[in-house]
Amino acid sequence: MNEQQLRDLIEDVRAGTRTRREFINRMIALGLTAPLASAMLLQSGVAMAAAPYEYKPTKRGGGGPVHVLWWEAPTLLNPHFAVGTKDQDASRIFYEPLANWDADGNLIPVLAAEIPTINNGGLSEDGKSVTWKLKKGVTWHDGKPFTADDCVFTWEYASDPATATYDIATYQAVKVSKLDDYTIKLAFAKPTPYWADAFVGVRGMIIPKHLFEQYKGGNSRQAPANLAPVGTGPFMYVQFRPGDLVRAKINPNYHEENHPYFDSIEMKGGGDAVSAARAVMQTGEYDYAWNLQVENRILQLLQKAGKGQLKFLYGGDIEHIQLNNTDPWKTVDDQRSSIKTTHPFLTDPAVRQALNVLVNRQAIHQYIYGPAGLATANFVNNPKRYVSKDTSFEFNIATAIKLLEDAGWKPGPDGVREKNGVKLHMTYATSVNAPRQQTQEIVKQACQKAGISVDLKAILASVFFSSDVANPDTYTKFYNDIQMYTTTMTQPDPQLFLAQFVSWEIAQKENKWAGLNITRWRNAEYDALYKAAESELDTVKRAALFIKMNDLVIKNVVVIPVVYRPDVAAAINGLNTRLSGWDSQMAYLKDWYRET
Repeated sequence: MNEQQLRDLIEDVRAGTRTRREFINRMIALGLTAPLASAMLLQSGVAMAAAPYEYKPTKRGGGGPVHVLWWEAPTLLNPHFAVGTKDQDASRIFYEPLANWDADGNLIPVLAAEIPTINNGGLSEDGKSVTWKLKKGVTWHDGKPFTADDCVFTWEYASDPATATYDIATYQAVKVSKLDDYTIKLAFAKPTPYWADAFVGVRGMIIPKHLFEQYKGGNSRQAPANLAPVGTGPFMYVQFRPGDLVRAKINPNYHEENHPYFDSIEMKGGGDAVSAARAVMQTGEYDYAWNLQVENRILQLLQKAGKGQLKFLYGGDIEHIQLNNTDPWKTVDDQRSSIKTTHPFLTDPAVRQALNVLVNRQAIHQYIYGPAGLATANFVNNPKRYVSKDTSFEFNIATAIKLLEDAGWKPGPDGVREKNGVKLHMTYATSVNAPRQQTQEIVKQACQKAGISVDLKAILASVFFSSDVANPDTYTKFYNDIQMYTTTMTQPDPQLFLAQFVSWEIAQKENKWAGLNITRWRNAEYDALYKAAESELDTVKRAALFIKMNDLVIKNVVVIPVVYRPDVAAAINGLNTRLSGWDSQMAYLKDWYRET
């Protein structure tokens, strides 16, 4: 199928002569994915249709408690400070966006009355504005009405540099105005093909103006609601012990009829992924467990106990190794890993290329992750339309040795390679998690054979992924030479995901380490491609820009992709969960119920 034929099909859907489902099935037959097909229609301004989901309960409540395990425990409950998935998910119990993403990449209204389209007047033809109509009759947990003022305030709050939110880039890219109490308009300075960012998904949770207004700016971290949330969601705050426990009770005034089913929810933190999997699938102590980064052989054994089932959520998440472009061992202006420094050896292309071929991705996939982690050479792995075909990976110790030799890195008396007094000795950090420690060992052994000395560092997940700015061991501070974790792609479009490498998103003390660019890599060509993609309305050309950006990151070895990871969770038998790989696992908590 050529470009014009594709455009004709999209126009057929827009005109109503072909259904969305027919278009998606046609794309699947061509080897594409359902999220890709939906994203193409979204970017072309075609209305979305909700994926079918059967919700059987006929009344609100009565389902008793639901117990979930988030073994990386949340540390705060303000979604705009939640740099880690665990804090985003915990916040999502209480707060809601205007719309969620479903498993097929469709937008589903939550606090919005409808999804904006060209046909309903919500999307402008020039791609420079979006008008959202808000759902009426929604109240905050304290009884105050939810209105357009809360949306405008959330924009002001999140876009203020002094507030130092993690999603500042999303809200600085738009200007929000109130048209009336239940209508807002988002205006962009230039055509914006991916407008479904602000107020959507995990970055879109709206906070109440009346509780946060006096905490916008420099004293934002002092707000009591950072730890005791008041939202519009299906459950209301009862108790929060940072790093341990979140308790919430049913919202009797929730704005969706007969929802939620459960009377309360308890999110328990701590422990590890294996014990979390066991608590659902073997002992049945818990109803649901998140982020089961567990060896495949263990998961299969646990599933044989018959108490629970594995859930695979396909998004764009990637387990990867980051290479620090700055010096984590030198302090400048009272901070390490400052952009005023350069790394003593990881800025050498030969060293980066050598490390790239010392990661045995295939072995990590085969012996550790199985179907829960697929070996890959790309940072962007889904939707397929955005996946580069010009990258590849290999594991070759001999190639690594030659690269280092040719670059002048020679073995010293202790066998560790050195050059100009600098030794190839590095600290490799990640969170405490059996597959990650096994991956570390695989990489370390290969590095040692090539003459690179590696110290392994395993940090408790609750510490490594903490949003606490005083914590020196968070992944956002990156006070190590290399580090490894999974970065989540929460939208079926790579724009935001690829913001992790733009120069203006560098995480530093000035932004409380909330910037998305953890590696501190800077590249003018990459920045230019990103800016071009931001305003390219042609979906085909835009995809090509994303692929070029992916290739720059890979060919410069800014990061080393290890495995493409679908989210793996476990649910006890009888628990009916609605889940999406493109959104928080708590996004559809209101729709969960237990089969009776």
